[in-house]
Amino acid sequence: MVIKKYDRASAAQYAQRWALGRNPKYYDFEGIGGDCTNFISQCVYAGSGIMNYTPVFGWYYISSSQRTASWTGVQYFYNFLTQNKSVGPFASEVPEEKAEPGDVIQLGGENGVFYHTLMITATQPEILVCAHTFDALDRPLSSYYYFQSRFLHIEGVRAWQ
Repeated sequence: MVIKKYDRASAAQYAQRWALGRNPKYYDFEGIGGDCTNFISQCVYAGSGIMNYTPVFGWYYISSSQRTASWTGVQYFYNFLTQNKSVGPFASEVPEEKAEPGDVIQLGGENGVFYHTLMITATQPEILVCAHTFDALDRPLSSYYYFQSRFLHIEGVRAWQ
């Protein structure tokens, strides 16, 4: 297995392109629990180019009924990115100042549950994000109300040689 570079620019550009619309290649989960993590999975895929087709614990989307929970679920997405030792993107949780465009932010409540996933598109002069479920295009992170946040730095993408 080799580690490829994650294309941050492609991830951020995808986020900006589809922030206020929907890519017809993917189902829109807005009406059944939210589309935020589905959208950010699309962004990360645009920057990684590799899905992990491991049943249950991988990270992939074939159709609305053929996908992993990690493609659309906030906590499952976090678990996949931070625990993935196989093919596909992998990440580590970092302090806010280490986050870069193409990285992911998750927002959480006082109860400890994380409920929203965002894509960083800029960090200067402040962090700007794109998101679905309350669609946002280059919205300042400072304009969100949340109790806690976690920043996921995509370190790379594992691929078979």
